[in-house]
Amino acid sequence: MNDHHQDQDILVLATGNQHKQEEILAILNDLPVKILTLRDFPQAPVIEEDGLTCEENAIKKAQGIAKYTGHVTLADDTGLEVQALDGRPGVYAARYAGEHATYEDNCQKLLQELSGVTAGHRQARFLTVVSIANPQGKVDVTEGVLEGEITEAVQGTRGFGYDPVFWLPDLHKTLAEVSLEEKNTISHRAVALQKAKALLKTKWFSQIQSGRSAAQ
Repeated sequence: MNDHHQDQDILVLATGNQHKQEEILAILNDLPVKILTLRDFPQAPVIEEDGLTCEENAIKKAQGIAKYTGHVTLADDTGLEVQALDGRPGVYAARYAGEHATYEDNCQKLLQELSGVTAGHRQARFLTVVSIANPQGKVDVTEGVLEGEITEAVQGTRGFGYDPVFWLPDLHKTLAEVSLEEKNTISHRAVALQKAKALLKTKWFSQIQSGRSAAQ
């Protein structure tokens, strides 16, 4: 399964979500490593995201896939915390409207739950936790937060997940109305990934720049 690259110069993205992959690759594409995704490991185990926090899920995914592939692995988990709902859906954001819910189902359920909640009381925040792990169990964690509000109706066609109902007061638009380039400079995932990228360069793959492979 492992090819002839040194272990050090491969990074595996532990996500099967096409949209997430695109966002992550856009941010990490200038790292001096070969980036593989779960599509390169079709037999990889499905890691059950049963953690109570985004951090637990991200670490579990990164460690599980690192152990399976034998390579440094990056995983993320994102939650949406809505103030008026006491922090729900939180870590269950992706399956808020049920186990096989679509993005639309989740957005509609959220809007329904917030019906009657007036403007000014619809604050919410996205939290992304990124975890990097190697097969030996070494782990790093970074996080990014994006503050906003939940709209009263879906707006915009870009992005995915809750982007069409997540209003950015500073920009006067939803996350689904900004370009991918702009999203990748301001979003919760972008912030967490930029921090992770710095760690990958300085701590995880620094031996590439110096031309020698250091034992982790």
